[in-house]
Amino acid sequence: MIVVSDTSVITALIHVGRHALLQDLYEIVLIPEAVHQELNRSHPVLPGFLEVRAAADRAKVAQLTTDLDLGEAEAIVLALESKADLLLIDEKLGRLAALHEGLAITGLMGVLVAAKRKNYIPSMRELVGRIETEAGFRVSEAVKREAFRAVGE
Repeated sequence: MIVVSDTSVITALIHVGRHALLQDLYEIVLIPEAVHQELNRSHPVLPGFLEVRAAADRAKVAQLTTDLDLGEAEAIVLALESKADLLLIDEKLGRLAALHEGLAITGLMGVLVAAKRKNYIPSMRELVGRIETEAGFRVSEAVKREAFRAVGE
């Protein structure tokens, strides 16, 4: 399975020490150079399962950056170029752009649902609480309610 990620999912999980969930679920996660640079600002040592790859189509990246930040734009282009099975992205405009490009997407909550279903985490509700408190990641009540319902919490 080819998985590409933007910054938010990775950094939220690093903040709470649960980044290995990504490796458990996907083995290798591709990130573009801009995401690598964003992550390095807050996390000088990154997990070894992250593989940095350049997004080659700079014209497409430039086109997407009219509405998105560079990391999101490069992640979308890299997902397209690598024929990714899944793009991890949380920001609303980035998700809309990725869907417009025909990409399959999920965000942090989708990753946590998958981790809970595979019994990699005992409590999704507890982990979401930690992510909100420790990483400052915000999730709408409606999205949380749906995710908790999906895993029976």
